[in-house]
Amino acid sequence: MNWTAGYASDVEYTAGFYREQSPVYLNFACVLNGYEPVPLNRPFTYCELGFGRGLTVSLQAAAHPNGQFYATDFNPGHVAGARNFADAAQLSNLHLLENSFEELAKGEVDLPQFDFITLHGIYTWVTRENRAHIAEFIRRYLKPGGIVYMSYNAMPGWAAALPMQRLLVEHGDLHPNRSDLQVNAGAQFIEKLAELNAGYFNVNPSLKSRVEVLKNGSRNYLVHEYMHRHWEPMYHVDVARDMANAKLDFIGSADLPFAYHGLYLDAPRQELLNSVSNPSMRETVLDYLFNTQFRRDVFVRGPRRMSPMRQAEWLGQVGVALLVPRKDVSLQMKLGIGEVNGKEESYGPVLDALAEKPMTLEELGRLPKLQGQTYGNLTQIATMLFASNQVGLYFNHAKTPSGEAAKRLNRVLAQQVRYSDEWQALASPLLGNGVSANYMERMVYLIISAQPKFANDLTSLVNEAWRMMSAQGRRMMREGKPLESAEENQRELAAQIDAVLMKRLPIWRSLLMI
Repeated sequence: MNWTAGYASDVEYTAGFYREQSPVYLNFACVLNGYEPVPLNRPFTYCELGFGRGLTVSLQAAAHPNGQFYATDFNPGHVAGARNFADAAQLSNLHLLENSFEELAKGEVDLPQFDFITLHGIYTWVTRENRAHIAEFIRRYLKPGGIVYMSYNAMPGWAAALPMQRLLVEHGDLHPNRSDLQVNAGAQFIEKLAELNAGYFNVNPSLKSRVEVLKNGSRNYLVHEYMHRHWEPMYHVDVARDMANAKLDFIGSADLPFAYHGLYLDAPRQELLNSVSNPSMRETVLDYLFNTQFRRDVFVRGPRRMSPMRQAEWLGQVGVALLVPRKDVSLQMKLGIGEVNGKEESYGPVLDALAEKPMTLEELGRLPKLQGQTYGNLTQIATMLFASNQVGLYFNHAKTPSGEAAKRLNRVLAQQVRYSDEWQALASPLLGNGVSANYMERMVYLIISAQPKFANDLTSLVNEAWRMMSAQGRRMMREGKPLESAEENQRELAAQIDAVLMKRLPIWRSLLMI
């Protein structure tokens, strides 16, 4: 067996940002579900296993200078690329390692004990032997009270697609090539099968959307989603057993609205779940109800239940900050549990207050318009807005005193617009997390961070942006077509940059990003 152990490693993974891996996010998941979190107002340790391109862990390290962050990946290209970013941003608290799960599990690397260990997607992409190594690593290195975040492809939601994935891998084996080219060829072969009304596709109509993703999706993403020989979606009950061997207990989902059963379970379904006494089995039955395809699980080693009073004290210190302008907030929120429609009379006063400045739930509860609202009600409003990515959350006592590391990383990330449209996030010192940012937003951030006076000079901003874009051969688009003349491009740029200045710049300032 070669060093990849059946893992497709010849094509880099996408430069994705996954906010659920943030210490702040995971602490909130614990408090929301009634368990003690890990205090962030003191030094702490964090490890990401299989960090890919390193965007998520870099954002976390930059936003938490009081934490020591370790991240491992066995792909040397990933490690080299991430180190370049860490060095450029002077992230002295980020330690990037090129090691296999086996080497880590055997203690061959000098590592501390960790408060947080996170994995995105990896667990169901690797061999069973490597899953055992991951569990052993967690058993060896996670502190008592420590938190593990694990996201993974789940059953039964992937059941219909298992034969399609197998066909892609087998087709690739018969046509040796770079993995992204194998995906292209395999996708074309599968598309032909679907066009011929193959029985497999006829009896599994849900595959239509997957075939479309194969046809049009990012090749880097598809390689890592489909082309691993040992790819194996798992039932929650099996993952929970693996983690139990490392002394971990499941405490809740990082899909936070699942904490509110009344929002998505009618009485008969709730009665069915209540009849299942085993927690892991109950969670697995829930996956059957939702046909879950992807899980985001939070485990704790030695979870400690909070009293209602202590939970209320923690919730009072949860801060809430708008990520979109007040007028752009939608109360029709499409979430993992389904669509949730917030009521203006409940949500409106909260949003009006947050339009003035970020506030804690305790501060919100003291406002005259919100007198009588319990932390429970305010927490549910904040959770739904957070899950719909319209607000960010933070812990008031864990505010970062200096945001210089985050700003350094943001400048490094923004500079990448000169070369590509990857790295689509920036760091917020207030939130202790990243914030998604598109190409235009990052370009404006880059220009303003270098020339702050341009924030009040739209003409200079447009001229500098057009200089950068035209040097790359990039053009603005209108109705799906590229604009040709410089004048047309600059007019479109002016409209879009003005929108960034009006909508995003005030948000960045409130989040201490610039």
